[in-house]
Order: sequence, then C-alpha cells, then structure tokens
Amino acid sequence: MTPFFDRPRLLMTLTTIFWAGNFVLGRAIAGHVPPITLACLRWTLATLIFLPFAWAHLKRDGAAIREHWAILLFLGAIGAGAYNTLSYIGLTSTEALNGLVLNAAGPMFIALSAWALFGDRIGRLQIVGLASGFVGVLIVIAKGDLASLASFRFNPGDVFIISSMLSWAIYTACVRLRPSISWQSFNFVTYAVAAVGNAPFMAWEWSAGYRPVWDEAAAAAIIYVSIFPSILAYVFYNRSVELMGAANTGLFLFLVPVFGALLATLALGEQLHLFHAAGFALIVAGVLLGTRKKREAVAVKA
Repeated sequence: MTPFFDRPRLLMTLTTIFWAGNFVLGRAIAGHVPPITLACLRWTLATLIFLPFAWAHLKRDGAAIREHWAILLFLGAIGAGAYNTLSYIGLTSTEALNGLVLNAAGPMFIALSAWALFGDRIGRLQIVGLASGFVGVLIVIAKGDLASLASFRFNPGDVFIISSMLSWAIYTACVRLRPSISWQSFNFVTYAVAAVGNAPFMAWEWSAGYRPVWDEAAAAAIIYVSIFPSILAYVFYNRSVELMGAANTGLFLFLVPVFGALLATLALGEQLHLFHAAGFALIVAGVLLGTRKKREAVAVKA
C-alpha cells in the first residue's frame, strides 16, 4: 500500500466525512429511494465497480477464500450486510431521538466488544475520550439542553437499533480474524455479501409498495453512496482497524455528527449554533485524547 494508507487518522477523517455525507444525502432524497432499496443498490453497484480492481486478486486468493468462506460470510453479514438493514428497520418503529442517542453509543460498543471478545485493554485516556465524545454528541443531539433527553423512552424499535450497533461493534472487533488475503479481495467479498444479503429485504420493501422514484436525484444518490460511503469508506475503515485497533478507530465515529452538521449547513441551509461548537469541542477533544497514547507509541517506535 502507498504511504497514504499508513495514515489511519487521515483515513478515518475521510471515512467520517463520507458517512456524514451519506446521512445528509439520505435526508435530502427522502421519498425518492426507500432505505433498504438504497442499501441493496449501493452494495450491488459497489460490487460491480470494485470488481475490475479486485479481479486479479480474487483469482490469486480463490483457494483461501473458499477455505475461509465461513469467516468471510460472517464478517460480510454482520458488517455491511446487517448493520444498515437493522438500523433501517429500527428507525421505522422508534423515535428519531432514540436512534440518535443509541447510535452515539457506537464507539463504546466497539471498545467493549474488543475487550469482551479479545481482551483488548481500554486505557484511561480511551475511557476519557469515549466519555468526552459521547457527552459532546449528546449536546449536539439535545441542542444544548441535556434535560430534554429525559423524554428518552425505550420502545420495540430500539431493539433493532441496539442490534445494529452490536453488529457493527462485533464486526469491527472481529476484522482481525480476516484470512490472509489481499485487502482488495476482502473488501470485494464484503460488498458482495452485503448486496446479496440485502436483496430479500429490498424485495420485501417493494412488495410492501415502497418503490423508488427513478430520477436524477435518485441516480446521483445511488452513485455517491456506492463509491464514497461504501467502497472508499470501508477500505479506509478496515485499514484503520488494522493499524490502530478497534477501540481507537471507533472513537473517530464521534466525528460523524460534526461533519454531518457542517455538511447540512452547506447543503441544506441549516444553521450552526453555540451548542454545536460546545459539542464539537468535546467530540474533537475526546478523539484526540482517546488516541493520544497510541500516537505517542508510534512516534517512539519510529
């Protein structure tokens, strides 16, 4: 890989920008493409786009892929395959506040999964970083009034949201189990599993009467989410987990609402307020604190 792929903080910053753009775009095209249809089409197109780049590697890695098909199927299913689908199902039967609060706990789910499954140590700076980032996200969600979160109540849809977060957390922790194949082959298989796994849910969505409106907005959305939040983001995310571990990579997910708010300001004309600045400051501080020890260790090693 080029030196670019050896800079996990840059990779994760770009990843969170892409995922924030995915969130803003999803809001902008509401009513054009049903959510599960968008998920299935994004992974199908991502698979087709990435195939020429992965073809030679797939031929070389064919034997290893067949030998380790079970772990590859598992990682593809719980990562790209299950995460979006479970989130979409949950968001149809829960309140927006619940979805936002539960998703904000994602980095903590990742750190705890890595500890529970593999004994990864959670350092004091990581704990402080997690706490700071979580509070920062809550400030943004609550628009500066944390007392408003008192209205939070669990409901059946939250089970799907929590399941989606656990699925992503387990995926992040278990990426280390990927077989010794090229990153091109691994990511291609991930995209393909996600596409096939989402197909039945898209069929159900269509049978229920939720059909896409085929227009320029829908086409642009599908192309964007197939390339940036799917292909590039997953390549960058998996590489970052490889370089700096699950917990440190998970901390960067706190940046999604930061970039989401900034992109919404530019694209949707939404306004930034003082509570955004306070929340962003805590989030950035949390990411810097949580990854500080790892950065210093790398500096000493160099």
